[in-house]
Amino acid sequence: MKLTLKWLLSAAALLAVAHLYSGVQVSTFTSAMVAALVIGLLNTFVRPFLILLTLPVTLITLGLFLFVINALMFWSAGGMLSGFHVNGFGAALVGSLIYSVLGIVIDSALQSLFSKE
Repeated sequence: MKLTLKWLLSAAALLAVAHLYSGVQVSTFTSAMVAALVIGLLNTFVRPFLILLTLPVTLITLGLFLFVINALMFWSAGGMLSGFHVNGFGAALVGSLIYSVLGIVIDSALQSLFSKE
């Protein structure tokens, strides 16, 4: 239940990103659901390897390079899907920042909702 709700709220967050920032376009809610799934899968399977490979750069930049990795995941999801488009790396950086902030809000809300059970 919690995973399904997080997926739906993440898709809504992608729609919010597209509404707030013109560099990201999402055509339908179904496209947002697929994009949220792909971003989640990329963050689960590809992002750890990128973090490991770029560990020296991440340490030198005091962790700021993680923003670049997040933007790459966001941008690559936009390149894979037809209903989700990101207008370049700069748009991916801004879009991923907004999406991350909304994801923190979603995680916090779900944590408080499901901790009462």
